[in-house]
Amino acid sequence: MGAISEKSKALAQAISLSGDGTITLDAAEARSLFFGQLSGDLDDVPVDAVIQITKTAGIIASRVTYTATVPTTVMRVMGQSQIAVSDVATAQYQTPSFLDFYMLLDNTPSMGVGATPSDVSKLRAATINGRNGADKDCAFACHIVSEAGVEDTGSYYYLAKKIGATIRIDVVADAVSALMTTAKQTQTVTGQFRMSAYTFGKTALDASLYTVASPTTDFDSVGKATSNIELMSIPSHNYPNNQTDYNAALTGIGTKIKATGGGTSTADRQAIVFMVADGVGDAARSDCTKKLASGPRCMEPLNTTYCDTLKARGIKIAVLYTTYLPLPENSFYKSWIAPFQAEIPNKMKACASSGYYFEVSPTQGIADAMNALFQKIVSTPRLTG
Repeated sequence: MGAISEKSKALAQAISLSGDGTITLDAAEARSLFFGQLSGDLDDVPVDAVIQITKTAGIIASRVTYTATVPTTVMRVMGQSQIAVSDVATAQYQTPSFLDFYMLLDNTPSMGVGATPSDVSKLRAATINGRNGADKDCAFACHIVSEAGVEDTGSYYYLAKKIGATIRIDVVADAVSALMTTAKQTQTVTGQFRMSAYTFGKTALDASLYTVASPTTDFDSVGKATSNIELMSIPSHNYPNNQTDYNAALTGIGTKIKATGGGTSTADRQAIVFMVADGVGDAARSDCTKKLASGPRCMEPLNTTYCDTLKARGIKIAVLYTTYLPLPENSFYKSWIAPFQAEIPNKMKACASSGYYFEVSPTQGIADAMNALFQKIVSTPRLTG
């Protein structure tokens, strides 16, 4: 038990170093730890042991150098009763990665599509005759999302709730809330992870990055806040301005991240943007990468230039792409989105840092996919120079 406690104390001292450095155990500590790893009663063997523990970029390396004079058995017949031995043993241990997660959640109207094919069918059946000028036979719950909650204004969002049709933003909100429990159970030291959450805005009238929860280690509070995320409201059908502005959202999240590091300590935290989105921009833009749909309205796949800006700062980006479903019955889709449908997943994957991309379709579980991507992030070894 003495050797174990000495080992634990030395490791704790190394981990607690605010920066890189080396700890050398004194002779008594080194001897105690050395004999604690041996079997049998060898306490009387003359041993000189030097044990150093070095912390470099979050990697703790131990180096044991020893010389000893040990008694012989067979060699005694040759007149040699003892022999000198020496060796060097090394081992490495990587400290936990300290990570700041910035959850960027797409809550724009396109996330009002039915969460599963069954939900899509429910919505289409319930809207076959249209409502107060809203689209007929609609798979979306997004049109005229009334903040007042008056279901008969043509707001399919409230109709979806009434008929029990689950839409994607509901699933995402539940999945992020559940992820907080996973984060709490996964961290190996207190304060290892910090979580924050943001959406693209509460209403399309003044769409801008909206803070759902600021960075904190209180995962329960983040879970409670994210469980209440709702779809962005829009004032009318085909509202052209700033519904899904990825350029603004990624720029905005960049301003929230003041610094990023290697994840080696609480003072050197790695910033990770965890984006959950369907990859189709819909905003009033003069720099549209595709043909303008109408007036200033720009329908386009995500512009990866804004992802590259974040990654150039050392920020990692994890992307959970919620597959944008083709809607071949919809004339607007056929005219403005279908021409670049094939580009959407490629752009989303290009936005993500290497190995941090996951696509989930409506028939798969968003919560399971989010959890899988999170586990992949936290289990990825840090690269050291």
